[in-house]
Amino acid sequence: MSRNVALVLSSGGARGFAHIGAIKVLESNGFTITSVAGTSMGALVGGVYASGRLKEFEEWVSGLDIMEVLRLTDITLSSKGFVKGTRVIEKLREIVHDHDIEDLPIPYCAVATDVIRGCERIFTSGSLFNAIRASISIPTFFQPFRMDDNYYVDGGLVNPIPINRVSRREGDVLVVVNVNADIPHVRIETPMQEENRAKGYLRRIRNINDHAGRHIPKNNKDDIGILNLNNRSISIMLNQIASLTLLNNHVDIMVQVSKESFGTYDFYKAAEIIKEGENAATLALEELLL
Repeated sequence: MSRNVALVLSSGGARGFAHIGAIKVLESNGFTITSVAGTSMGALVGGVYASGRLKEFEEWVSGLDIMEVLRLTDITLSSKGFVKGTRVIEKLREIVHDHDIEDLPIPYCAVATDVIRGCERIFTSGSLFNAIRASISIPTFFQPFRMDDNYYVDGGLVNPIPINRVSRREGDVLVVVNVNADIPHVRIETPMQEENRAKGYLRRIRNINDHAGRHIPKNNKDDIGILNLNNRSISIMLNQIASLTLLNNHVDIMVQVSKESFGTYDFYKAAEIIKEGENAATLALEELLL
């Protein structure tokens, strides 16, 4: 089998940190990533990797605690979204200086959704950070990214696993990392101290949810706020699109992380999620050898 890899990284919110672990395992097993395409968190991790700063990025996110994540969450209860996203991008600029995509060492593609035209926008040139900011904009949570009078939101709405957008070389291996896999997950109990620390973070998310959903009719049985409803709706949609994408494409190595493993907003659990990605990639390579 060829050791050159065309890498495709899915959307998936905080679970996208698992992409870091998968990349590390691929490289440690002698694979050379020759191109990368990603959506949402896949676009973020893929862009950082293509710029050659994945190690520095991993060190930063692995050290994030709940309070640091909250400080990076520039909340604004506007009609366009709850989080501006400016602080995260500014911090990224400190770690990964902005590049033109066409100048990156390997071909890179980010996918976003043009929310006005209702179509896919493919970023293969121009500012790396503009591409990332456009692709990560989860609707109603992150504000849409405005550029040239266009508004962009999460690429997962149209292409959650952008196999058709990755640059290919003759004889390379197609590797897909899907962090929304519909597979069971064995949970490890969270230590009580960490669980207590998490309560404040989750409470803030719920408060935003409750405030935004104050005028949304509630079902007597299930109290679903607007963020939960939005998150579940998007999850169902992107899983259907992803299933069709995988059904219609031959994938050489499939790395799967359960959609039940971590929550969309569990950004303070980066170190654990990266480890989950390492385990999933190791398992995928072991299955390849069977």
